[in-house]
Amino acid sequence: MLLQRFVSPLFLTAVLCAGVVHAQTVAPVVAENAWVRASVVGQKATGAFMRLTASSAARLVRAESPVAGVTEIHEMKMDGDVMRMRAVAGLNLPAGTVVELKPGGYHVMLMDLKAPLAQGTQVPLTLVFQDAQGAQSQLSLQLPVSAKMPSNAPVHGTAHHH
Repeated sequence: MLLQRFVSPLFLTAVLCAGVVHAQTVAPVVAENAWVRASVVGQKATGAFMRLTASSAARLVRAESPVAGVTEIHEMKMDGDVMRMRAVAGLNLPAGTVVELKPGGYHVMLMDLKAPLAQGTQVPLTLVFQDAQGAQSQLSLQLPVSAKMPSNAPVHGTAHHH
């Protein structure tokens, strides 16, 4: 009886703590309809596109991929009659608002490609986010490579918080 009285509270505490740990690994941002534009031999850059929704205000501060020497967050916008593209330090993700990374707008730029990205393959991409308190988290994705936006691009990802 004494052992049961001691073990039950410990077991309950362990279960409750496990629940807390699990809650901390939930991704703060969800990526949908993600894809990477296919490239050809000699092409040194391409873009990754998706829809991002943050559960609480966050900022996309960095992207990484082993298929590229350089990975940056970019913005394309009209400057008079000229479309200009430039790297940005980050992209704000307001809570509950869909932010679309798309051709002709914000996107992830994969530059200095190590090899052509063939249609039908997948590309690993890690997105790094920062919350209002400065804590960073990562979302690791496997993006399908396509010549054009897939009608329903699947995303496979896991979240890692630091």
